[in-house]
Amino acid sequence: MLKNILAITGKPGLYKLVSRGTNMLIVESLVDGKRMPTYARDKIVSLAEVSMYTTGEDISLSEVLNALGKKYAFKAVELDAKKADNDALRAFFAEVLPTFDRDRVYPSDIRKLIAWYNLLIAAGFTDFTLQEDEEGAEALAAATAKADTKADKQVQPKANVKTTKSAAGSVKTGVGTKRG
Repeated sequence: MLKNILAITGKPGLYKLVSRGTNMLIVESLVDGKRMPTYARDKIVSLAEVSMYTTGEDISLSEVLNALGKKYAFKAVELDAKKADNDALRAFFAEVLPTFDRDRVYPSDIRKLIAWYNLLIAAGFTDFTLQEDEEGAEALAAATAKADTKADKQVQPKANVKTTKSAAGSVKTGVGTKRG
């Protein structure tokens, strides 16, 4: 599910991947449901690619979100991350992920995690697995197939060779292009 959820630098909130176009993605905001294109110049990150620093191996965001969901019964976190001080945020996150690296996980990261979790819960997502959901995979496959079909149907110039015989007996060849 997290492969189709995107974070776009410079744009608030999270976005669901709807389809792919030529040099762009069509995304839908999880906040208000509006669709918009994003282009190659935008920095886009799939939540499936995000991980959190720990004292051992890094842990994927899906595991952190699942732990947070289990702790809060897949309901929104009541902690006001904007008003909480740094020590309160670290204490909160230590309850969810006791092995997080306190030197490399900043309070701003914890605030963003809480905001993302609350957005996903408000949008009705409770499955934080790394596998694509079937609807998203079907939409991507359909969009890719349409793009491939369009590329195949583009008009290619064909050579049209005309051979005529002149009155003197020599063969004349005329080469033209025919579209269609």
